[in-house]
Amino acid sequence: MNTNLTEKSSKPIVDKVAIVGAGPGGLAAAIALRSQGIDVQVYEKAQEFRPAGTGLGLAPNGLNSLDAIAPGIVEALKSSGCEVHHTVLKNIQGETIRTNATKYLEQYGQPLLTIWWYRLQQVLASRLPSDIIHLNHRCIGFEQDENGVEIHFDGEKSVHTDLLIGADGVNSVIRETLFGEGKPNYIGSMCWRAVIKYRHELFNDYELVFVKGNKQFMYLLNVGGGYTSWISRKFSPEYSLSHSADEVKSRILHELADWDESFRAVVEATPAEQIWEGPICDRPPLSRWSQGRVTLLGDAAHPMAPAMGQGANTTFEDAYQLRECFADSANLQAVLTSYEQLRIERTKIIQARSALGEMRYYDTNFAASTGQTQERQTSLNDDFHKWVYDFKPSVKS
Repeated sequence: MNTNLTEKSSKPIVDKVAIVGAGPGGLAAAIALRSQGIDVQVYEKAQEFRPAGTGLGLAPNGLNSLDAIAPGIVEALKSSGCEVHHTVLKNIQGETIRTNATKYLEQYGQPLLTIWWYRLQQVLASRLPSDIIHLNHRCIGFEQDENGVEIHFDGEKSVHTDLLIGADGVNSVIRETLFGEGKPNYIGSMCWRAVIKYRHELFNDYELVFVKGNKQFMYLLNVGGGYTSWISRKFSPEYSLSHSADEVKSRILHELADWDESFRAVVEATPAEQIWEGPICDRPPLSRWSQGRVTLLGDAAHPMAPAMGQGANTTFEDAYQLRECFADSANLQAVLTSYEQLRIERTKIIQARSALGEMRYYDTNFAASTGQTQERQTSLNDDFHKWVYDFKPSVKS
């Protein structure tokens, strides 16, 4: 009999795990690892959970991963978000170019679900004891040895743990401490976005609206509960940030000056201080995510452009696979080695396709420039999407 596996079944590989970052990725990882009997503590720099973030799409691969981590949670998310059955492509004059009925549920067993980032965070946090989430803890670095990790927080606070997971986003302090890469890579796309209580007139017929302009586009997402997420991105080789909230709002309205009033109206209805402005960034793929007793997850490990909507979905895959590695491995080194082998190649491919997809939004001659016919490009996209969305965790008893 394998005594290592016998020991593992009665006692966790590690007693304590600290997760830096209480976004959806950090919370999903906490839920996943607590199911393995591990004491998990989550540390978040924000002083409180407040309405923030954008609308995002949860695709079948992400929903299947969440359902494996926390059975029943997908149903809770459906009641907090919006199942997308119909989408529409419009031009800036408001004319319909194409309408589509989505086929995610029929093809992959889960729908495309649009939800506010904040609502997603709330649903995940509700699955955890409130006393394991520590707010107002801004990580400033860590030190580790063979016995554990000492995490340092602003205000001279420190915590000792057996394993540290950096789930702290594209500007990850944990990643920077491990690899010292500096700032993320600006990929040439500026973004403005907000979520507001607003019922767009198009939502009577469609749950997701995409408006394509000249090197500029806009998404309108029904994210449930009467809330609309609007996202506008524009090709911009150089980026500059506005100096005030009012300037941000004036700038995006100027960018939409020639657009149909129904699209401008949602921006007009948004309080200036609620509009987020910033660059779209990613980072080059890493050949490893772990050193010693420290590893990365989600945007800290594989930040990607939002073109494919796979940031959150691949993050939930990470959390599921990390849990499975704990269930199947005999020691921490084996856990982290398996985790990297399962995740790095897949996320590297999705990162690359996401960056390419972001630029395709702005290039009307993409198929011609790559020498591919429209039929060939569609076939390639269908095969790739099947590979992405078909990720199905095996639920073990």
